[in-house]
Amino acid sequence: MLRLTLAILLATAGLTASAQEGPLLGKIEGRTYVSPTGTFRVTIPVLPELGGDITDTPNVVTFQDDFTLHVSIAAFPQDATQRWELSTRGLKDYLIYFFSNFVLADFKQTFAGAQIESAKYIPSMLDGSLLTYILVPGGTMFADRIAQIGFSTRVPVAKRGNLLFVRNGHIFVISTELAERAVEGSHYKKTTEEEDEILRNRLNDIVGKMTFAKTPGAETAKK
Repeated sequence: MLRLTLAILLATAGLTASAQEGPLLGKIEGRTYVSPTGTFRVTIPVLPELGGDITDTPNVVTFQDDFTLHVSIAAFPQDATQRWELSTRGLKDYLIYFFSNFVLADFKQTFAGAQIESAKYIPSMLDGSLLTYILVPGGTMFADRIAQIGFSTRVPVAKRGNLLFVRNGHIFVISTELAERAVEGSHYKKTTEEEDEILRNRLNDIVGKMTFAKTPGAETAKK
């Protein structure tokens, strides 16, 4: 599980860019990114003219531009242990277990003070998904924007939305940062409810751009 934990860390903390050297492992087909394993395809959410950049590992892809987009999509094959955990816990408790023991744990290990703000299980989305919001002191991927705009050098607490679900024997973790917290400085006035709605809509938008490989005996999830 150590390698899985490290991969989750790279995905959620947005560190794939520094971890990767060389060309993409996945494929670009027009405006579509195809994961190295063929597990999923997604319409590319960034544009080169806006500083859009794509980095990946065998199981994680990260998209970022120069403005307000940073999103990572992780798809990890479930080994025997993970399949057993799912079968014994049930989907809801399994997603909570996976988030707590891998995603949130890695945030806490990397960023002191990282904490969960709220979480909700959505049975009607993707045949069952877990939506979480976490606060990450020092964890913004837009720190350079703070300096460029000339706001206070104090880095605001980053907020990330995370969506977890299971598909075709894989555990998916989609994560995106609410960049406005970093780039708008003293002009930022959003409430917690407004922040949650923005992140939820952005995660839904990413999921809506994805298609998943069909595997024998696996049903295509209902969005």
